[in-house]
Amino acid sequence: MSPALAIGIAGALIVLTVIIGVTLRLLDGRRRGGGHLRVDPADTAGDWGSRATLVQFSTEMCARCPQVRRMLGGLASSEEGLAHVEVDLTHRPDLSSRYRVLQTPTTFVVDRTGAVRARFNGVPHPHALVEALAAV
Repeated sequence: MSPALAIGIAGALIVLTVIIGVTLRLLDGRRRGGGHLRVDPADTAGDWGSRATLVQFSTEMCARCPQVRRMLGGLASSEEGLAHVEVDLTHRPDLSSRYRVLQTPTTFVVDRTGAVRARFNGVPHPHALVEALAAV
């Protein structure tokens, strides 16, 4: 293989990697629909809110999870009928496949019936989180 071809291939791989990284970064923290998922309260081991519950999936080694925990906990304490529960996937790995959680933190906005109304992968944008709660 000629050096020019090797440099061209390496450059193309770098450009492709940058494009994928930028795309994933732009999608991180944005609101997505919950689909037809329903969360079983028995899986969360916490008290649910009368209006809505913020279910945070995290792991012990997650670097961004404490930031999300503080944000969601503060929001839950400031709004009536809203609760925040955290599910540690380190101890419950079966839930990651059941709820299709591929990264931590992942946050669900769940209504009182258990239906997932919104989903956030990564650190949720605060304004998008407030909008999702207003829709519940």
